[in-house]
Amino acid sequence: MRLTRFTDYSLRVLIALAIDPERSVTIQAIAESYGVSNNHLMKIAHQLGRLGYIETVRGRNGGLRLARAPGEICLGDVVRDCEDDRAIVECFDPETSTCRIEPGCTLRHVLEEALSAFFEVLDQYTLADLAERKGKLRSLLGLPAPHRPRKSAATRSTTKH
Repeated sequence: MRLTRFTDYSLRVLIALAIDPERSVTIQAIAESYGVSNNHLMKIAHQLGRLGYIETVRGRNGGLRLARAPGEICLGDVVRDCEDDRAIVECFDPETSTCRIEPGCTLRHVLEEALSAFFEVLDQYTLADLAERKGKLRSLLGLPAPHRPRKSAATRSTTKH
């Protein structure tokens, strides 16, 4: 089975957002990070928003961010939601199948079992698992380091020895 580009880029957008879930990231920044079309990612972001995976933040620090914690986003669900057609072979759709051997063939059942196993594996992982190596991913994508609040002068003076 081969995932569509739409699903591939959807997973990439979610990974980019999972690196710093509290920070908003613009579509343009993600597009530049991956070297893909800004327009294509806009369509993907719209769909991910409709599916409840991301939300848009307006204003000065606006952009996209995850609508749920990375650990709550199951990879199997994302792939199921993004893949329109999971028919590996034409006999998966009896209405359009023209296969002559379908009534006596067991290939469909074998492939259905394989597809089920594929999703069982994906269901064991969340977006948090894909974003474990935050520092490495941030570096590879050219995303800024996480914002850390500066210590106040009073805090700095009391921590010096």
